[in-house]
Amino acid sequence: MAKPLALTSGEPAGIGPDITIAAWLRRNELKIPAFYLLGDPDFLRRRAKLLGLSVAIADISAEQAVATFADALPVVAIGHPATAQPGRPDHTSADAAIASIRQAVVDVAKGRASAVVTNPIAKSVLYRAGFRHPGHTEFLAELAATGSHTPQPVMMLWSPALAVVPVTIHVSLREAIAQLSSELIVTTARIVVTDLKTRFGLANPRLAVSGLNPHAGEDGSLGTEDLAIVAPAVETLRREGIAVRGPLPADTMFHDAARKTYDCAICMYHDQALIPIKTLAFDDAVNVTLGLPFIRTSPDHGTAFDIAGTGKASPSSLVAALRLAARMAAMLPA
Repeated sequence: MAKPLALTSGEPAGIGPDITIAAWLRRNELKIPAFYLLGDPDFLRRRAKLLGLSVAIADISAEQAVATFADALPVVAIGHPATAQPGRPDHTSADAAIASIRQAVVDVAKGRASAVVTNPIAKSVLYRAGFRHPGHTEFLAELAATGSHTPQPVMMLWSPALAVVPVTIHVSLREAIAQLSSELIVTTARIVVTDLKTRFGLANPRLAVSGLNPHAGEDGSLGTEDLAIVAPAVETLRREGIAVRGPLPADTMFHDAARKTYDCAICMYHDQALIPIKTLAFDDAVNVTLGLPFIRTSPDHGTAFDIAGTGKASPSSLVAALRLAARMAAMLPA
């Protein structure tokens, strides 16, 4: 990989610093691709000391990251010092987290990094500081906007065992039903198919589309949305030559035999997609944002304030996110 991965700091009071250090310490054992952290080098040194770890941390530029990575954890300073203690976000948390995300996107756009990998943020902390986006996904879409065009971001959770996409994301169940439309299902599925081809190397991706209601509505007896919204979307996609089935009862989509029949499950709302993948692959699932002009992956877990600074946090999902980002970057044309 010619260019390193740009890793954001995430919430300073969470486990992002812990798993970043842990991943770098296992770089040779796990064959982790070169990355650099966008954050506060002194803050990371303090966290390493708190964890009782001997870690060489280099304050460098992005261009020096690959050459530095073997001997020291490369950190590119973002100009926002962090002071938060583990589990106790303070006034520095929001500014440091947001600045790190912004700079990662800039670095990829300018060719200094091959992809963005984001550590977990605490949305409640950001909201108190005036952050107006539901989450990472929507903020990244705004950063990717050009002129009057803002791309439609699609959240995929990927693991070797299962890949899922929720059509509606960070909204209440009531709002998810209100938002659901045939057009939204179709545009989401098209983006999934495009990125599965170009970034995952699948020549003919197979989609399984869940129903909204129990048993996919039982032919209208358990709700009409599957007949009126989901089925027409599936038919549109099928006419476009996409290998797609649905609407399927969600309760029978995720056992071993069923998962072998598709490459990605398109689900109607957040928990319908995330519960099965977090049950099957909690430690190695990766959050991937599709539909953006750059690659973005993230660990599939939160800030875990309760174990921050204790050394108990597993870097497994971050390692998976780094590896997948490098794999996806390698698929892009030179």
